[in-house]
Amino acid sequence: MSVDPDPKELLEYLARCLVEQKEEVRVEERETDAGVVLELRVAKDEVGKVIGRQGRIARALRTLIKAGSVRSGRKTIIEIVD
Repeated sequence: MSVDPDPKELLEYLARCLVEQKEEVRVEERETDAGVVLELRVAKDEVGKVIGRQGRIARALRTLIKAGSVRSGRKTIIEIVD
């Protein structure tokens, strides 16, 4: 028996692990023609922590969420909103 991870919950968990102000982490999900869009919001002074140098952390988050949502067959897009 396997449990499919919910991309929204996975992104929220990963973002909370990266920032100090964990209560400021918000993930909103919306459906579009292109697929599911997850909007990640963190405290203004911690946006850099979820983006990383040259976008490495953001790219890693996108890769993990994409891999986690493959089973559902829906394309998932992450937008980091400041």
